[in-house]
Amino acid sequence: MKTKNIFLVLLLSLFVTMSFAQEKTRKQLKEARKIEKQKQTEILVNSKEFVFVARNASPQGFRNIDLTTNPNYVKFQPDFIKSEMPFFGTAYSGVAYRGDGGLNFEGKPQEYTIKKEKKAYQIKAVVKGQYDVYTIYLSVFFDSSASLSINSNNRSTISYNGEIRAIEKKDIK
Repeated sequence: MKTKNIFLVLLLSLFVTMSFAQEKTRKQLKEARKIEKQKQTEILVNSKEFVFVARNASPQGFRNIDLTTNPNYVKFQPDFIKSEMPFFGTAYSGVAYRGDGGLNFEGKPQEYTIKKEKKAYQIKAVVKGQYDVYTIYLSVFFDSSASLSINSNNRSTISYNGEIRAIEKKDIK
């Protein structure tokens, strides 16, 4: 009877240690999620098809502006870029007479480059809109967060912080 109890205790302890050995620690799970997010970000950037959505805007000479309640996006595709971003800042040479308050433009990019650096992907695109030429600088970090800066001939530079996402099927037009 005594040997039977000892055998049962040893068997139970073996099962318990084996079950703990199978579980991953929180640190391992966090690292696995981080690696998966990096892979998803790399796939999105390399496909050149994604949407940037801003959380806040940083116009030159002004305070940060929260954009979480404002619809905004820049849709990147290899042969087409469309922007529907709000603009806060200084406008030059007759921009106010056209009536569009934001950075609303679309067109085929004249230049579209992607460089992978140590901490982020650097994307540069030049798009000629109806009234202006826009130079877009997008830094996409490995966790899908991103920083966008748009330069224009007729407006001051503005920066946005947000994230990139896959283009939803309903978004494609």
